[in-house]
Amino acid sequence: MVFDRAGRVVASEQLEHQQIFPRAGWVEHDPVEIWRNTRRVAAAAMAAVELLPGDIVACGITNQRETTVVWDRATGVPVHNAIVWQDTRTDALCEELAGDEGVDRYRTRTGLPLAAYFAGPKIRWILDNVDGARERAERGELAFGTMDCWLAWHMTGGVDGGLHVTDVTNASRTMLMDLHALAWDEQICAEMGVPVSMLPEIRSSSEVIAPLRAEGALPGVPLAGILGDQQAAMFGQACLDPGEAKNTYGTGNFLLLNTGTEPVYSDHGLLTTVCYRIGDDDARYALEGSIAVTGSLVQWLRDNLGLISDAAQVEELARAVDDNGGVYFVPAFSGLFAPRWRADARGVIVGLTRFANRNHIARAVLEASAYQTREVIEAMEADSGVTLNTLKVDGGMVVNELLMQFQSDILDVPVVRPVVNETTALGAAYAAGLAVGYWESTDDIRANWAEGGRWDPRMPNEQRDELFAGWNQAVEHSFGLA
Repeated sequence: MVFDRAGRVVASEQLEHQQIFPRAGWVEHDPVEIWRNTRRVAAAAMAAVELLPGDIVACGITNQRETTVVWDRATGVPVHNAIVWQDTRTDALCEELAGDEGVDRYRTRTGLPLAAYFAGPKIRWILDNVDGARERAERGELAFGTMDCWLAWHMTGGVDGGLHVTDVTNASRTMLMDLHALAWDEQICAEMGVPVSMLPEIRSSSEVIAPLRAEGALPGVPLAGILGDQQAAMFGQACLDPGEAKNTYGTGNFLLLNTGTEPVYSDHGLLTTVCYRIGDDDARYALEGSIAVTGSLVQWLRDNLGLISDAAQVEELARAVDDNGGVYFVPAFSGLFAPRWRADARGVIVGLTRFANRNHIARAVLEASAYQTREVIEAMEADSGVTLNTLKVDGGMVVNELLMQFQSDILDVPVVRPVVNETTALGAAYAAGLAVGYWESTDDIRANWAEGGRWDPRMPNEQRDELFAGWNQAVEHSFGLA
């Protein structure tokens, strides 16, 4: 995506890449395909509006955060497919690492519970299961990165001097970084079985890193911003002051609350994470509620069941009925993330009768995103003491008007969508532009934010309470099925 100074979209291109499911609970991507697609969409977006590299002041990268790639430094060849953040193959390893100390063994240092979600255990799995990988890693031949790091290495030269860097937000999702020191924790690395030599250099989210090389369609353009996707959406939504929050509806849902320059630890199942760091300024932190399956449930309805032919059709089906007909869909395909953290949960559809049809299932699919979001907001309010009065939303699913209205109804607060829905890409652009002075300060980013849609609650309290009670009952049926 290409943006101008007002934060408006100048050009965009996208390609869907393959989702690889080798067995139940395993999710992989082909990192070589993603690098190839990155070059294709960059070139196509530039060509669409006849831009030249000299027209671009800076480049930013944003990415799905915990997805893990290990590659050979000399050849650039990955030793295994990327293991995606949703993958659950490291559940048993996380239990083993938790030992007697439990899932919170590293929480005070990393802000994270021991869960298959995060990158550290995924690295360990690759080293333990790919022939020769551990020996090569010990010799310094292998590099680890989240997807931003993999792309930055290629875009700055790859095997010919590419920089092995990540930013604080992505590093904070590995379970290997000390949240306070913003540096790799060598003790955790040793206990996790990950050689520190594999890890990238940790940089700020907004700083000039290096000029891009010719292979990436933008030769000479400075790479100046890297942010994990949810933190990038915070930037794009201008949630830059403590107490401001946003919810991104993507593959999963991610609600973040800016807590300022001090990490706040959760008693209600939320994650403590780095929100962003601009240059040499103090890092800003956030509380995060991560929901594993929302938009990807619509994909599942399309690809696995064939109930719809494209994602937009789910709203059309759901609108054909007045309510969910008593049907609830708990999409615990990878267990349940925040605030429950139940690795033993699996997906269930409950409340089926002869009356139920595909329209009710489509409606239950959409409603699942809203119910899970309410759970996370209640946890966030309990941790922070801040009562949410408006929910800022973004991401691919916010074009779904039925979902947005239901979200407002089930929360009993207004839901507000910005003019630019793809705030994740916009946030990466802002981080890069700030680093080179294209925007003078974060005040310019706040001034650019504009409301594009609003939904106010109109559901009676009794109905809201009844629906949410039904959801909680449905969730209990998902436990213990793994």
